[in-house]
Amino acid sequence: MHFNMNVMMDTAIFLGKFLYYFLESVAFKIIPRRKKDVAGDIVLITGAGSGLGRHLAIHFACTGATLVLWDINQESNMETCRLAKEKGGVKVFAYKCDCSNRQEVYRLADQVRKEVGDVSILINNAGIVTGKPFLDIPDHMVERSFHVNVISHFWTCKAFLPAMLQANHGHLVFISSIAGMVATGKLSAYSASKFASFGFAESLFLEFTLSYKTKIKSTIVCPYFIKTGMFEGCTTKYSFLLPLLEQEYVAQKIFNAILEEQVYLLIPKFTYFAVILKQTHFSNDERKNFNSARTRFLLF
Repeated sequence: MHFNMNVMMDTAIFLGKFLYYFLESVAFKIIPRRKKDVAGDIVLITGAGSGLGRHLAIHFACTGATLVLWDINQESNMETCRLAKEKGGVKVFAYKCDCSNRQEVYRLADQVRKEVGDVSILINNAGIVTGKPFLDIPDHMVERSFHVNVISHFWTCKAFLPAMLQANHGHLVFISSIAGMVATGKLSAYSASKFASFGFAESLFLEFTLSYKTKIKSTIVCPYFIKTGMFEGCTTKYSFLLPLLEQEYVAQKIFNAILEEQVYLLIPKFTYFAVILKQTHFSNDERKNFNSARTRFLLF
């Protein structure tokens, strides 16, 4: 009897939350989400020297936020700095940084605190890809993929989270990939590191938002392949469903998601179905477990 009551209670709670979030999603299609004001925030973007990082820097340059740009390529990073200032960025600071190097991240984080202030929006964007069959990937590139795509996030978060927690104000942004949710061939190192990136980001979201009930926000981004140098030569079989994405389009989506404090962002929307369709290869028991996890993912 007690067990049945628990089941009924859990089911009622689930249905109530499902209805609430369903109505909320419908409402936000009619009434746009309120965008937060980031003027005065200090926004740090890794991998800012080109591609998505550069486009995000240009978007934030118009908001009144202070920009801190990190990239391993100093020349391209300075070009992003120039473009951001052209777009209205008054306070823009560029630093050469290899985010995979823990000591360098900590040293530059101290320098940023002294010269600029406490970072309140951290965008972990730096990433690399090795598009080769598994046995053709050099060992050092496997290690490099993990160090850049996920382990660097541990160092940047350790460096900047304490100040966010102390101020009870901040936003963590992780640029993962749809390849971090649905694996694809010839991207084993990239896909595995992005799976790890997604897991780390989601774990932090649960830890700081649900456990400590802080006001630290999280946005976890999983785009399909983007037209950048990283995926040069990449093609898609079903371009009408999953076209290669334009950098500016993705940057705009991410920028809006940050301002709207959206937790999950999959681009394009069709990729939500790709995640769901993974279950078609599971056994009945595995499918039940996946459905449970998927429901939590979609609702929370």
